[in-house]
Amino acid sequence: MTFKQKIHSYYLQMVQDRIDVFRDMISALTEDSKNDAKGSAGDKHETALSMMHIEQEKLTNKLKEAIAQKAILDKIDASKTTENIISGSLVKANGIFLYLSVALPKIAIDGINVIALSPQSPLGTHLMGNKVGFGFEINGTKYQIQSVE
Repeated sequence: MTFKQKIHSYYLQMVQDRIDVFRDMISALTEDSKNDAKGSAGDKHETALSMMHIEQEKLTNKLKEAIAQKAILDKIDASKTTENIISGSLVKANGIFLYLSVALPKIAIDGINVIALSPQSPLGTHLMGNKVGFGFEINGTKYQIQSVE
């Protein structure tokens, strides 16, 4: 398994774990609201039920976001390498490894830090379509593309 494939696999698992957690939390809230409905009455009950529904909506939105992220990651072929930077490229610029996919937390694979960023992000838009040796500047920081996988 290549370094890029390890990164891709790690991020896929991370997003899948999030999806599982959000689904479990939504199920637990649904179960709690059913149990709460059996035993309570009055204003306190209505407020608690309303709060549960709000929380459930928040979790549902987070779940949708995680599912969308997974769909994007599922479309990426981590074994593919190109000269030009595309979605799914692993780019080294200024000694930093950037994985163009979706915006996700920084991770460390084999002791090397990797940042996943969206192709639509300011840095991502500058990288897309370019090759090794391309240089550009964002917010006063100069970047030089050192490698593309």
